[in-house]
Amino acid sequence: MFGAFLAVRWRRVLWLHLPCAVWGALIELTGSICPLTPLENSLRRAAGGAGYSGGFIERYLIPALYPAGLTRPVQIALGVAVIVFNATLYAWIFWRRNRETRGNPDLS
Repeated sequence: MFGAFLAVRWRRVLWLHLPCAVWGALIELTGSICPLTPLENSLRRAAGGAGYSGGFIERYLIPALYPAGLTRPVQIALGVAVIVFNATLYAWIFWRRNRETRGNPDLS
């Protein structure tokens, strides 16, 4: 969620963070699992371990980040909050960049 703060400081991070943020929001809002989870489970089984049900987020992140009994509406609200937060920071970054470019003809 806070990768946009890095983009404020280092603008090149924007091009790495923006697609990651969009992908993460889509996974969160659609209730999908990370496409890497089936790969992780198959590699675990190939190594003699046991896979797990659900996705990476449900197994590792939800217990660490979300309260017990997380409902789908709360999950959607959190996903929307991430989108709004990042969209606001990115709008500010682009606004600041445009303002700086207009004020300095060498940057055009």
